[in-house]
Amino acid sequence: MNTRHGPGLAGTGPSATPSWWAEPSRPQGVAGLQDWSLTLREPPSPGARFDPSVPHPARVYDYWLGGKDNFPADRRVAEQVIRQRPQVVAGARANRAFLARVVHYLAAERGISQFLDIGTGLPSADNTHQVAQHITPAARVVYVDNDPLVLVHARALLTSTRRGACDYLDADLRDPGTILDKAAATLDFTQPVAVLLLAVLHFLRDTDYPTAIVATLAAGLAPGSYVAISHLTADLAPEQVTAATGAYNATSPIPVTARTHAQVTSLFAGLPLLPPGVVPVTEWRTNPGQQTGQAADLHAGLARIPRRGRR
Repeated sequence: MNTRHGPGLAGTGPSATPSWWAEPSRPQGVAGLQDWSLTLREPPSPGARFDPSVPHPARVYDYWLGGKDNFPADRRVAEQVIRQRPQVVAGARANRAFLARVVHYLAAERGISQFLDIGTGLPSADNTHQVAQHITPAARVVYVDNDPLVLVHARALLTSTRRGACDYLDADLRDPGTILDKAAATLDFTQPVAVLLLAVLHFLRDTDYPTAIVATLAAGLAPGSYVAISHLTADLAPEQVTAATGAYNATSPIPVTARTHAQVTSLFAGLPLLPPGVVPVTEWRTNPGQQTGQAADLHAGLARIPRRGRR
């Protein structure tokens, strides 16, 4: 599983589930959260063999962005989706623009100098460390993905940075405890960290309990940290997006799940959202009068980790 994905829920960090997260139908407290995680599927084997004949989300996404790190299987899936919903290309580019905006906002206006980018995908323009370190040269960034091709590019990319610190983890979002454990080698989780979950949670099924995964990640963050999410939605064009996701899921081993505005909002696990809340990705903190271009089938938002014991 990859670009924009990952997975198991073994908490790291603070010893209690944050007070802002509570779902009456599920067990409370760290022990309860860990018990809940046992229902998740086992994460994919880290030694999974690279197979270019099988389409992969990171490479399909790369194709939509105009990249060259993709194979015929990826291009076939990408073109099938484009035929159903041509705006998917604009959506991929709008998501990259959101990445740049949210990282710039966090670094420049919120003083964040640590970023955990989960489901980073293949390198493109304005990668997280480039945006953050342009503002704060000492910024520290950890990328997380689990595609072998992404790992190759990440190793080359990380050797090119001369500022701050960068690291890459070969890990799966469905194992957030492992991500937090390994990222602690580069990031100081006693200080604020921004977790980026951009265009990745829609690769998790409801049975993966994506809200619990976000809650586990957030439980390992210091107060004043942030969680950014962008997510596929069919709200803006139900028929076309449903057809496009159907075309994608018919040939991809990693299906996507489009979610409504209310469902995307719930993924923040009760964290307080910053204005403007969860909105279409092209509307999140864009400059007044800025043209938003074509419709992008993604909702996006940013939430802050509050002080413990407060909502």
